[in-house]
Amino acid sequence: MQIDYAFLESLKKGIQVDFEKNRYVRDQLIPHAPCKNLCLNKQEQKLALKNALRYFEPNLHEKLAPEFLYELQTYGHIYMYRLIPNYEMKAYPYDKYPCKCKQAQVIMHMIMNNLNHEVAQFPHELITYGGNGSVFQNWAQYHLTMKYLSEMTDHQTLVMNSGHPQGLFPSHADAPRIVLSNGMMIPNYSTQSHYEKHYALGNTMYGQMTAGSYCYIGSQGIVHGTTLTLLNATRKYLKTDSLNGVVFVSSGLGGMSGAQPKAGDILGCISVIAEVSEKALDKRLKQGWVKKKITDVEQVVAEIKQAKQEKRAESIGYLGNIVLLWERLAQEEINIVDLGSDQTSLHNPFNGGYYPVQLSFEEANQMMVKDPEQFKKLVYESLIRQVDAINKLTQKGMHFWDYGNRFLLESRRAGANVNAEHDEQLFRYPSYFQDIMGDIFSLGFGPFRWICTSGLPEDLKLTDKIAEQVLMDLITKSPKIVADQLTDNLDWIRKAEENKLVIGSQARILYADTQARTEIALRFNEAVKQGQILGPIVLSRDHHDVSGTDSPFRETADIYDGSQFTADMAVQNVIGDSFRGATWVALHNGGGVGWGEVINGGFGLVLDGSDDASRRARMMLQWDVNNGVARRSWCGNQNAQFNIKRQMEMEPLLNVTIPYQSDVVDKLEF
Repeated sequence: MQIDYAFLESLKKGIQVDFEKNRYVRDQLIPHAPCKNLCLNKQEQKLALKNALRYFEPNLHEKLAPEFLYELQTYGHIYMYRLIPNYEMKAYPYDKYPCKCKQAQVIMHMIMNNLNHEVAQFPHELITYGGNGSVFQNWAQYHLTMKYLSEMTDHQTLVMNSGHPQGLFPSHADAPRIVLSNGMMIPNYSTQSHYEKHYALGNTMYGQMTAGSYCYIGSQGIVHGTTLTLLNATRKYLKTDSLNGVVFVSSGLGGMSGAQPKAGDILGCISVIAEVSEKALDKRLKQGWVKKKITDVEQVVAEIKQAKQEKRAESIGYLGNIVLLWERLAQEEINIVDLGSDQTSLHNPFNGGYYPVQLSFEEANQMMVKDPEQFKKLVYESLIRQVDAINKLTQKGMHFWDYGNRFLLESRRAGANVNAEHDEQLFRYPSYFQDIMGDIFSLGFGPFRWICTSGLPEDLKLTDKIAEQVLMDLITKSPKIVADQLTDNLDWIRKAEENKLVIGSQARILYADTQARTEIALRFNEAVKQGQILGPIVLSRDHHDVSGTDSPFRETADIYDGSQFTADMAVQNVIGDSFRGATWVALHNGGGVGWGEVINGGFGLVLDGSDDASRRARMMLQWDVNNGVARRSWCGNQNAQFNIKRQMEMEPLLNVTIPYQSDVVDKLEF
């Protein structure tokens, strides 16, 4: 079927207001963000309206002001629903976008993928994942940004401040085309209450990680990480490489957490994931990322027992509260659960990230707005019950870890029994990063990803083959500790197509180290140059990577010299990427564990087949990985020390400070 792309010309027009359209009414067939408790007084509400109206000519204000006030008072935020485009939102082939430079076309492709209804969690609220991970604050920002991109040349840089396009500024061809910052606050004002206030005012937003940096590729991004986490957890805790008959229980089937049953299916285990939103569960069922939907907890237990006895791979979506599931499983005299975790969005516990067991889904959505103090009380009571059930199960032999979603931190604040017995400053359960993934990151392996902007599945298939060949070549040349990781990822890339991971853009994720990322990038660029791949490729990664994130309760939880609460690494990484060739860079406050708890950054790098693209990739990717390896080496990680010394041997211009270890201090009396 021939598609007419003429409608994309409208992107050049910017903000267009059509008063012939009826006032927007939320479409109940589309998932929507929960209404937010309005935290502004009357004067602040006036300020929010004035801030919103700045995007429009004065003659439109009289009609728009009451409409925006209604949105603010009804939903807790001004989304400017009237401006939602009437075309299908998805990533179109890059060359169909009306731009003056190829890099701008590619960025448009990435933005529209983040807002694709099949990809985004709450598309009409411009939220991609995580409950509040926003691409923009409102639809005026979307339209104005696309207009600027249509006008941009390769000697301009677009500055984006928390979704707001500040404008195009003169730069040069090697400078980033976009510099983004999301949620950056003066430190004393980086609290949850300040976020709620300034988001309502239209001053800032929560970009999560890859939502606000235009690099989200659907849940595939976390499927690979979850697959590696489950595989290595099984090796560590159960002392086996096989997950046949292994039972994994967790919660959440949303934008990120929806990866859990898919990862379980890939590994052949029995995964049971609780979800309170029927729309979210049904979306995963339709996509084939969960095999069964069960509403009765007794039936869930019976299914687990039968699948475990048969050692049959199974993925079950339980439509119900995770607390009820944990409590029922704890009643079993003989433990039937091997591995457990949680992926509720506890970075946002009181506005839709966590649903207390005492309320139905609908009751919770109402109470969080009408009686936020009572809702908070119920959330904490629910967390205490959840932890009590988990503790009973771990005493019977289940292994549990925090998945970096602030579960243990928020449970501690609730008063739940999560402290370690020997040290109340520590948690009784590890972060998955401490126990499982930290040593892998220290070897330089992290969630590298690419997007074929032609939109052609054939291009993606060829990139899989190229990446497979690179890994095969490197395995024969690498030390065993590195080769073992390459081998795990070789298995992943070989099965990627059959596992049907693509949702939205033609994208792939692959955990890779410095050498693999660089060599893959160079071979991709050559394939574009030779016309084997029919469009530019975007290289990116999750911010959750070797160098990308400073987060004491997740990515830097395994830093033990006390510096896990500093953020130099993530900030330096974005600065370094920006002058080494990145097409765009982003620096965020927030991410998986919440506002004020993490600083993270990312990039996009366009491979267009040019020699300049190869030069930029070679220079930037080495820095983007080795910066974090060097930091982890300085903090004492043995894998990182081994790795950075190896990197210095291969790159003469790399010269990193290596720490000396001391055993004298422990002999002193204090």
